[in-house]
Amino acid sequence: MSVDADPRDCNTDARERRRAVAGDPSSRPALSPETLIAAGELLRALSAPVRISIVLELRESARCVHELVGALGVTQPLISQHLRVLKTAGVVRGERSGREVLYHLADDHLARIVVDAVAHAQEGQSQ
Repeated sequence: MSVDADPRDCNTDARERRRAVAGDPSSRPALSPETLIAAGELLRALSAPVRISIVLELRESARCVHELVGALGVTQPLISQHLRVLKTAGVVRGERSGREVLYHLADDHLARIVVDAVAHAQEGQSQ
């Protein structure tokens, strides 16, 4: 390295790789307003503690309403109301099985979001 060289320039490649991994805004396409609105609505649907609990329960296995009532200790109308919000947001899907509807997560990404949020909250409480 020459005496006049800026030492910050010697790791340009490493810096570029870190930016790419960290999601440098200049290296990814702009997000549409519609995408951002949809993401906000999804996060809003996941924002209630009962809905977070429902997602965590459904992560284990598909459940019907009365199983969620028993597991979470809340009333059936409240579970049904929260399931309706989650279903509208595309977080859960329901399949009729005889007289009952069996609810399951629409995909694993949503469970990861909730698990990560819960883990983050627990880390903050332990400090």
